Amino acid sequence: MDITEFNQQIKEYQALIGFDYGSKRLGIAVSDLLRSIATSYKILYRSTWEKDVAEIKRIVAEKEIGGFVYGLPLQMDGAEGEIAKEVRNFAAKLAKEIPLPYMFWDERLSSAAVERFLINEVDMSRAKRKKVLDASAAAYILQGALDALKYKI
Repeated sequence: MDITEFNQQIKEYQALIGFDYGSKRLGIAVSDLLRSIATSYKILYRSTWEKDVAEIKRIVAEKEIGGFVYGLPLQMDGAEGEIAKEVRNFAAKLAKEIPLPYMFWDERLSSAAVERFLINEVDMSRAKRKKVLDASAAAYILQGALDALKYKI
């Protein structure tokens, strides 16, 4: 679904959830109900599919989520590689469990940008960065999508 169709399907005053997909960790960020600000929420250490879905359903209910934004790791030339295919498969599988609108957002260099920020601006140690990087990357991805939705890019 493209951004215009996604924007038409999400309801007013519902938050969005952003995912930075990984096979071992899933970075999760959530927006406020007005969809202005993305905030890193948590890192979900992947377990069984059932446990992962149960945790995502809990977050959806708790945070009044109305749609999903998945970071899509495109290659520098814009092509989709294996990880992008995994993200698309994960999104399609999750949509069967939680039927909310979803879209993909180009996440090229998001982790690198967040890591540079954590090093240069926050002076965070490597050990601490590892604990927050995935959720922070999810917030970076989600904020990009929120900004685009706000300005209807």
